[in-house]
Amino acid sequence: MDIPLEHYIVLSAVLFTIGGVGFLSRRNVLFSLLSIEVLLNAVNLSLVAFNRMRPQNHTGHIFTFFIIAAEAAEVAVGLAIVLALYRLKRTVRIDEADLLRN
Repeated sequence: MDIPLEHYIVLSAVLFTIGGVGFLSRRNVLFSLLSIEVLLNAVNLSLVAFNRMRPQNHTGHIFTFFIIAAEAAEVAVGLAIVLALYRLKRTVRIDEADLLRN
């Protein structure tokens, strides 16, 4: 049974919407990082889904691999910033993030 491309694109759009709403509505840095991950995974899903249309071309998979690598770097830097913010201010709220400079 082959799943049509439209199902993947709709799922990707739903994930992107959930990630976008989560990023814009939350004030917690950890939830914002998680929402960014959901956004990037929605993009990965759409890239792989479109790549299924042309099986001899692996460009979608290659881009997905690079996005996953960028996600890992983003998480490492983001968590380091969150830890620095928590050590200084004992909070992980975005509103307090501009107070890192002394």
